[in-house]
Amino acid sequence: MKKILPLVFALITFASCQSRDGDFTIFSPEEDLTLGNQMAAAIDADPENYPILEPAKHPKLYKHLEGIRDKILASDDLFHRNDFSWQLRVIDNDTIYNAFCTPGGYIYVYTGLIRYVESEDELAGIIGHEIAHGDLRHSTDQMTKTYGLKVVMGLLTGTDGELLTSLGINLLGLKFSRSDEEEADEYAVKYLSDTDYNPKAFAGFFERMEKEGGSMGPLQFLSTHPNPENRVKKINDFWVLEGSKEGADHQKSFKQLVSLLPDNTTF
Repeated sequence: MKKILPLVFALITFASCQSRDGDFTIFSPEEDLTLGNQMAAAIDADPENYPILEPAKHPKLYKHLEGIRDKILASDDLFHRNDFSWQLRVIDNDTIYNAFCTPGGYIYVYTGLIRYVESEDELAGIIGHEIAHGDLRHSTDQMTKTYGLKVVMGLLTGTDGELLTSLGINLLGLKFSRSDEEEADEYAVKYLSDTDYNPKAFAGFFERMEKEGGSMGPLQFLSTHPNPENRVKKINDFWVLEGSKEGADHQKSFKQLVSLLPDNTTF
């Protein structure tokens, strides 16, 4: 009986942490936040690989990006708006065209991606997509699948938090599943439909990537965000389903945003 009770407790806990897409994660939302906080600290402590632009030195840049983020976070379709951090940081690397969100809602966007997108609406779509990964808890789902239930449970109930953080950091370079990508696309459109951004611009971003094929931008982004089948069509279908409006033209605002990025030109 003593051996059965811990197993029953573990199964109850496991079932109670079902994610939105039906996958199971043994992490609670509170553990997502704790892990994300630890990962953010590890990223801050590694400026060689993650050269973060300091908010105090780039207040206008962060005000602009946080304005985009806050419009998205106002959506009623978020499950953990008040549970997670939603801190946004910019990584100063023009050669990387990517973005990511840790467990617990720590959002990171590379300057290379900001320069690559063609409108603020596209960028809002990507930020919404990353917020969806965090809110839907895809990263901790992925940790459980990648490392196995036994390993992750041992780390969660043990004392080696540093190793758990290291495993989480290692996941940043791995691919999400195509089902996670499709779900993040769907929720990004839901979020954008509540703003003045154009959700169709998000589809346009992936349409351009498909046309550019093997060039650097698509290769880097799709290395961690694989294309679900018929991605552009599905995003447009989500757009119709949500009854989304076209949104405003943010070209002037976007040019202002790009002008706030540091000049990394070398001669």
